[in-house]
Amino acid sequence: MTAPTISERLDAIREHMDHHRIDAYIVPSADEYLGEYIPERNRRLQWVSNFTGSAGMVIVLKDQAAIFVDGRYRVQVRDQVSTDLFSILHLIDDPQPEWLISQLPAGSQIGIDPRMHTYKWFSNTQKTLADANMELISLSDNLIDACWHDRPAANIKPVRLMPTAVAGRNSTDKRDTIGAAIDNKHADAALIFASDSSNWLLNIRGQDIPSLPLVLGVGLLFADGSMVYHMDLDKSIDGLEAHVGDRVTFKPESELGDSLAALAGKTVWADSDTTSAFAINTLIEAGARIINYPDPVLLPKAAKNGVEISGMKEAHLQDAVAEIGFLSWLDSIVAAGERPDEAALADKLLTFRQQQPDFVEVSFDTISAAGSNAAMCHYNHRNGTPAHLPENGVYLVDSGGQYLCGTTDITRTIAIGTPSSELCERFTLVLKGHIALDRMTFPEGTSGSQLDVLARAPLWLQGLDFDHGTGHGVGHFLSVHEGPQRIGKKTSEFALLPGMVLSNEPGYYKDGHYGIRCENLVVVKPAPDLGHDGKAFLQFEALTFVPFDQRLIVKDLLTADEIQWLNDYHEQVIAKVGPRLEAEGLAWLSHAARPM
Repeated sequence: MTAPTISERLDAIREHMDHHRIDAYIVPSADEYLGEYIPERNRRLQWVSNFTGSAGMVIVLKDQAAIFVDGRYRVQVRDQVSTDLFSILHLIDDPQPEWLISQLPAGSQIGIDPRMHTYKWFSNTQKTLADANMELISLSDNLIDACWHDRPAANIKPVRLMPTAVAGRNSTDKRDTIGAAIDNKHADAALIFASDSSNWLLNIRGQDIPSLPLVLGVGLLFADGSMVYHMDLDKSIDGLEAHVGDRVTFKPESELGDSLAALAGKTVWADSDTTSAFAINTLIEAGARIINYPDPVLLPKAAKNGVEISGMKEAHLQDAVAEIGFLSWLDSIVAAGERPDEAALADKLLTFRQQQPDFVEVSFDTISAAGSNAAMCHYNHRNGTPAHLPENGVYLVDSGGQYLCGTTDITRTIAIGTPSSELCERFTLVLKGHIALDRMTFPEGTSGSQLDVLARAPLWLQGLDFDHGTGHGVGHFLSVHEGPQRIGKKTSEFALLPGMVLSNEPGYYKDGHYGIRCENLVVVKPAPDLGHDGKAFLQFEALTFVPFDQRLIVKDLLTADEIQWLNDYHEQVIAKVGPRLEAEGLAWLSHAARPM
């Protein structure tokens, strides 16, 4: 049977809209778990639009449709989505409620599946629409699911147990600590909606989503440290209950509504930024009192303990062996005149990672981008015909691994042939920004938004910028995009804390020509030799140890201190990774990391 076209899918949705007497239907990129990464079964936005990006929203009206994406996807969306069927708008600059108000008359009804939206989004959108005499309608049916007749089956794979020797703390200790925090807020329970928070609490991992080792589900943590986790019980294994410790109950996901309703009269801590409208509305309707605070697991999970940091360091050294092996191979085949395509390159890099003892899977789809494709900062070679390496230009490879001991993420921009002088100058500006951020020390209480300008300043001075954050948090054998720590233009209420792992990844992208990014992961640690008047200072410690391509550096644009930083960094790469390499890789590294 031939799959329906996008036009036919829109028509089917509109038939269901008529049945429910709604004038618009909103389809977010998120699924019922509200995470960034979505199982194939739940990629509803992709099904209705053909758009594969990780952030977006579709609104279907009776006579038109629109897709909203952010700046990362401005090129990709036009390659994937029909402009005959969709208007293409900006996710931030074109607020969706205001767009609806401009397109529909007063009295219109807007349908949603409340499981797919955060309560914060729901309450804000509901108010904006109500002010225009429009109503946001929560439907019990998901209209995409009603139309998606060949929807993939659920992925049922067993739970993985995370030993205390790797996690650093047992589940009972974690639950008791955070239970005490719940009690301090005079709450009876906290709704732990983010699956990675519950997985961290229970010291479990899963295989529900490629690249993200989670057991999907929703947790309820009580003030006494007891916990209920709603998940697909077919994923359970022998020894799970003993591993997590006493006072933990596992229940089916279908019983979540019953568990929430049972909290009638209780005070429940729920994070409106990460919890679904369905969950909080169910609590409200049951008569629970809601207190809105950030997920209580966020900061303890982000500020990693010593065992977790040691694991992250080991993961990065194994990853460096793989990356250096790949870069050495790449230089040799380019010198021989070969120009493989992006898919072959990504596959080859994977083979090097698969040789590492603790490697499980990639931590995200490898961004293997040759030449002008690198100008799309979230490019995926699987979305079209993979390009071959250029004769002269760059190859940008952003990749990472999930290792049993930690998670990695690295981007290197590699010279192919003879890149242009403009490209080399701009690479050097990006590298200068990377160095400036890496070298900075800062007082406790500093947020990532206060540091962001350091990475952008060399570009800004030349009238240039990049349209993505400078740094995201990274989990410990968890999500490669972890909150709340981040470095970016957007103001953050969360200060950087010792133990937090972040990326340092400034870039520059010239549409249709080339893209540049320099990314390492770093961990926040105390700066012991600084601080006066009782004020402690912090600094970054590099976790990633792979050379930057000196063929792209314009030395005259670097200061003496920046050259010293580069030489010191490359000296560390040789010292830390060199002993793990075979002779061929070590010879390549000795040249690639030579003093400038």
